[in-house]
Amino acid sequence: MPVDSGIAKMERAAKFSIGQLVRHRRYDFRGVVFDVDPTFSNSEEWYEAIPEDVRPERDQPFYHLLAENEDSYYVAYVSEQNLLADQTGEPIEHPQLTDFFSQLKDGSYEPKRTLRN
Repeated sequence: MPVDSGIAKMERAAKFSIGQLVRHRRYDFRGVVFDVDPTFSNSEEWYEAIPEDVRPERDQPFYHLLAENEDSYYVAYVSEQNLLADQTGEPIEHPQLTDFFSQLKDGSYEPKRTLRN
């Protein structure tokens, strides 16, 4: 019978931050982080569709990206193990960029400030 040690599993701190430019380690696309999940938080169907030999562990940060490649713009959901910091300094041209960010400054996009009631 399993013993409950009472110790909660620690969540790993995210390596990348909102507004940071990143690129995929394996596939040819870049993006800007607009949200972070501390662990996998997408559908089981999405997870199972990833080939088993490249399927990432669930227990790591996953990033929502405004992504682009030479052919298109899209939203990507990527595990931390598959991302690297983008060092090009080149801006992202994703059409939804201005919905989330104001300007590129020192290699990261500044999030737009929202007014609250």
